[in-house]
Amino acid sequence: MKSITEHSSTIKVDLPKGDVNARMEVFYNPEMISNRNISILLLNTISNKNMKLALPLAGSGIRALRFLQEIKKGKIKGLYVNDKKESFSTYFKKILKLNKISKTQEKKITTHNQDANLFLLKAEGLDYIDLDPFGSPNSFLASAISAISRNGILAVTATDTAALTGTYKKVTRRKYWAESEKNWMMHETALRILIRKVQLQGIQFDKALTPILSYHKDHYFRIYFRAEKGKQKCDKLLKQHNYLLFNNKTLEFKVSEFNKEKGFTSYAGPLWAGKLFEKALLKKMNKDNPFEEEEKFLDVLTEESTIDQVGFYDIHAISKLKKTNPPKFEEVLEKSKGKRTHFSVYGIKSKKKLI
Repeated sequence: MKSITEHSSTIKVDLPKGDVNARMEVFYNPEMISNRNISILLLNTISNKNMKLALPLAGSGIRALRFLQEIKKGKIKGLYVNDKKESFSTYFKKILKLNKISKTQEKKITTHNQDANLFLLKAEGLDYIDLDPFGSPNSFLASAISAISRNGILAVTATDTAALTGTYKKVTRRKYWAESEKNWMMHETALRILIRKVQLQGIQFDKALTPILSYHKDHYFRIYFRAEKGKQKCDKLLKQHNYLLFNNKTLEFKVSEFNKEKGFTSYAGPLWAGKLFEKALLKKMNKDNPFEEEEKFLDVLTEESTIDQVGFYDIHAISKLKKTNPPKFEEVLEKSKGKRTHFSVYGIKSKKKLI
């Protein structure tokens, strides 16, 4: 096994010659370092203390190790680490020893070796659950939502980007109960479709799941939901499940209650048409960020959070439609008084029409 160090923590894994896959003896995805960085930053930024944290799909245990060593004192009351592979408990104990985890920290850990859903169904009152599966999170949502506490945080990752962005429309309908549209805005619509799907799972338990941070990066989507109890709060979320209409001839777009309106040729949804971020949270995360590699990404997210708009204009898509050379991005950004978006390097969120 090869030793791999990620920030504070070291693990031992056998990496495959090709892409990482679910058949690995010890699952470790080096492309998810940013995902883990931001989870640590968010937990250190929110006001919650003495939390019961759960990792139902622990894999190599790298996130658990980093939580123990990088999350601020007083934040973790208990850390529940689970993976269904039979060798996990023995492996994780060796990794704890390798990282010289103190006895005080070890007392906070409970290690489990179960199916993730069984683990979650037996748990209750968890203040943070991290669902980071290989593929879709669908099969774990109901059990995770049932276990999350009031005011708790549910973190969800989805790596089945083709299903969400419109490559396989039938799969989108089947898995996410929505229509996707493969165009310049596909990553934003996919993220919003995923948010709605998770919210619908929560509403059946009278749990309102509001995103406090959500984004697309590399090959995955990531959302952090704040869980609140109450039928009225659930009804309020439902009112923000709408459609995003497109005119493919003019590249205009519009949020609507209906999937058809005159002047628009296609649509995506139903999807979440509310905010993707808590502005104050992102601002504080950006200010307190210790990870140099996340600076540019957090800068763009923080800028994007200051404008409350569904959808964006893509300068290259507009230029292609008009058969003209793309204008200078910074000039358009300044004239439109718009903001950058992390969904596209050529994307601008603006209240002013750019077409």
